[in-house]
Amino acid sequence: MAKIIVTGAAGFIGSHLVYILLQQGEEVIGIDEFNDYCDPMLKRKNVAHLHSSPGFTLIEADIQFLDWQELLKDVDVVYHQAAQAGVRASWGKAFRGYTERNINATQVLLEAAKDAKHLKRLVFASSSSVYGDAETLPTHEGICPEPVSPYGITKLAAETLCRLYHKNFGVPYVSLRYFTVYGPKQRPDMAFHKFFKSILQDEAIPIYGDGQQTREFTFVGDIVAANLAAASTPQAVGEIFNIGGGSRVVLAEVLDTIEEIVGKPIKRNHIEKAMGDARHTAADVSKAQKILGYQPQVSLRDGLTQEWRWIKSLY
Repeated sequence: MAKIIVTGAAGFIGSHLVYILLQQGEEVIGIDEFNDYCDPMLKRKNVAHLHSSPGFTLIEADIQFLDWQELLKDVDVVYHQAAQAGVRASWGKAFRGYTERNINATQVLLEAAKDAKHLKRLVFASSSSVYGDAETLPTHEGICPEPVSPYGITKLAAETLCRLYHKNFGVPYVSLRYFTVYGPKQRPDMAFHKFFKSILQDEAIPIYGDGQQTREFTFVGDIVAANLAAASTPQAVGEIFNIGGGSRVVLAEVLDTIEEIVGKPIKRNHIEKAMGDARHTAADVSKAQKILGYQPQVSLRDGLTQEWRWIKSLY
């Protein structure tokens, strides 16, 4: 049995990851700040069913103010999922929250990790937002990152810190660049959650721009599988991997699929393009396939159907 820390344990991805780790019989310490970026009550619901597991401990705290030397003493793996999320919200005064939670908090963790003799892996949750408007699609890890949002800049900075601590102190990190994650427990500010909620309330779906932008959508279960592989594959240490869903889809076509899933026409309200949104994203996952054995398992239609069922139970 391994001892594992998951930061952002009550979040969208973190709570799914904790559940699978507990199912595998691991001992998990979950850390979450429960800040108000999204409703803390939703996050508490995400982990409510986990408290009955004897292997689970939840620490409600800010990463920057924990005794990490003590916490990491006999920990095998850290999955660093905690972050200030959201591309569109990262402009203006809100940016301070992004530097604190994405850069400073990661540095505090890395500083402790360099002295943690037992630590075998630190898996860092990065983002496709580091690429910005990539000239090459699908985008591979060797392309120079050029973020187009403050959020993307902070994720790239944190990723770079991981690399520095690996190079100078041997911190055994792996960085996973997630491409648009969706599925049950998705945050309320994310597109599919907003879309399905609008449909339930018979409101028009807000669509940024012309709807012809493309995205690589990745089901949360595939993200969890990638994390587990990153933590256990020896050749992964010090590497960066794209984690995508296997196909690039036009947003307007996704809306057509959603109509078929919900069984009725949906109202569409086109609004101005959001600053910081990349026009197109597509993941070249060949490196993850080769080294991690990663292969996305859930199709977009199946994943959206699962999220729709969850949204209906929520509202």
